Amino acid sequence: MALAGLVAVLLPVFFPNLFKPLGRASPSMFSEWNAPKPRHLPLLKAAIQRQIPFRQQLDLWSPLPDQGWKPCIRSADDMLFLDGGLNQQRMGICDAVAVAKILNATLVIPHLEVNPVWQDASSFSDIFDVDHFISALEGDISIVKELPSEYSWSTREYYATGIRDTRIKMAPVHASANWYLENVLPILQRFGIAAISPFSHRLTFNNLPPNIQRLRCKVNFEALAFVPHVRELGETLVSHLRYPVTESQAMGNLFVKDGREQMRNQGSGKFVVLHLRFDKDMAAHSACDFGGGKAERMALAKYRQVIWQGRVVNSQFTNEELRGQGRCPLTPEQIGLLLAALGFSNSTRLYLASHKVYGGESRISTLRKLFPLMEDKKSLTSAEERAKVKGKASLLAAVDYYVSMQSDVFISASPGNMHNAVLGHRAFLNLKTIRPNMALLGQLFLNKSMEWSDFQHAVIEGHIKRQGHIRLRKEKQSIYTYPAPDCMCQA
Repeated sequence: MALAGLVAVLLPVFFPNLFKPLGRASPSMFSEWNAPKPRHLPLLKAAIQRQIPFRQQLDLWSPLPDQGWKPCIRSADDMLFLDGGLNQQRMGICDAVAVAKILNATLVIPHLEVNPVWQDASSFSDIFDVDHFISALEGDISIVKELPSEYSWSTREYYATGIRDTRIKMAPVHASANWYLENVLPILQRFGIAAISPFSHRLTFNNLPPNIQRLRCKVNFEALAFVPHVRELGETLVSHLRYPVTESQAMGNLFVKDGREQMRNQGSGKFVVLHLRFDKDMAAHSACDFGGGKAERMALAKYRQVIWQGRVVNSQFTNEELRGQGRCPLTPEQIGLLLAALGFSNSTRLYLASHKVYGGESRISTLRKLFPLMEDKKSLTSAEERAKVKGKASLLAAVDYYVSMQSDVFISASPGNMHNAVLGHRAFLNLKTIRPNMALLGQLFLNKSMEWSDFQHAVIEGHIKRQGHIRLRKEKQSIYTYPAPDCMCQA
């Protein structure tokens, strides 16, 4: 059957200060940067002195048992314009492949548009292995790296300068397959090419043929592999986390194998990845009080006014109401207390996949007290090793994603695109992922008189079924977060 035509997609790069090295933020004349004292001091003191029973630690680090599900995804030019950060772009790319399949069109490798604010000019080929992407999907759709010469006029600039017959810009959010057949296919058949912009969340999760659903998951979980230097840097970080080198070992307990240092006779160590999302943007939008006093509240209120002209729904609720509803992101102190209560000891190797933290190093100091072996990209690698990803938010995010997928346990301080993407990918592979019970934690942290033993018991009980257990996707939920049953089969 002949292909309908070409479909092209453009994905503007937008990374709001994601995954920059934490650095040390020095207090200045703006006192919002003077991080508050610990808000849960009695719990913090008890947590620092915690003794974790061996059995509890063993259960915590144990892999998930077989849950009766397994991955099950075998299964005209289309030009797409996609927006969002790395993980939102992943979803857009998966949807683009599905749309090309629905239309029987050839897909042009998506173009990532540079956002003028964050200045990340990384292209698709800078982030993802293009040859692997094409070969992995060879039996599913036709993909070309560039537009054929007869369509060289079809550029982002061309569509930005006027109304064009080949551009579709009214695609509804979560459009059906029939919408594309009725509105895009005629343009493909007439002109041989169609450009869809914007293309973010533009394909439904419901009422699609099973082969289309599984193709989306195949793209996400198999075809989208990172470029070699991202994988290599990720492997270096994982190696340092699993095989930490002490000073004495560095003196004489190392040997060289295959050009890389490894510890002799040392078993693989375990580590947990913490995605700590606590930047100013999130703090302001949440409308919660984070203990920084009047100066911080005024600074966040001003930020809301400037960025959203005060249109933040949460602003109508009190801090106590928001926390009781679980609508406040966890602070570094609170996520540290959660990890400690779950049973992670102070010898846990913790990798921080993080935004630029609001308040800088001073705000995460309590987390470091609880987990002194906390690491990040900068602490584990040299400047030379990071040179290829320096200043490139998309590649820094890709490295953190890679390390997150290799960890024994993953946990995120707040829901978001990174959380959802890793959650779904690890569920697909039956890997342990802890989902914080935000409503429970909000209520617990409001109780200033709670003893450590009561807090710990409540935390453990409230997270028994939140450690990677398969949850079947409900209507309108994303298959990228809930891959069962669309992209998995019962064993």
